[in-house]
Amino acid sequence: MKKSSGRRCKATAIIALFLIWMSAIGKTAFACSVCEKQQPKILRGITHGAGPEGNFDYIIIWIMVAITMATLYYSVKWLVRPGEKNSVHIKRLILNDE
Repeated sequence: MKKSSGRRCKATAIIALFLIWMSAIGKTAFACSVCEKQQPKILRGITHGAGPEGNFDYIIIWIMVAITMATLYYSVKWLVRPGEKNSVHIKRLILNDE
């Protein structure tokens, strides 16, 4: 497999992830007017339904945000540079197969 083919595949994957992410943001960016009135000021216009009811809810939300951001970071990092250099790595069965 050529290096340019691998770069093209990585670029395609990154573009696909970016488009999926933008699509998700577009769907959740605008809350309806009824939901907007129920939300606290910081979340107004972002989410639907009832907002957080106490400080513990905000702690849970920020923990989920941290886990999600860490997952996103490592997913992109290992997608762009997997770091597997071993010649007997299982991926070599597919990449070297012609």
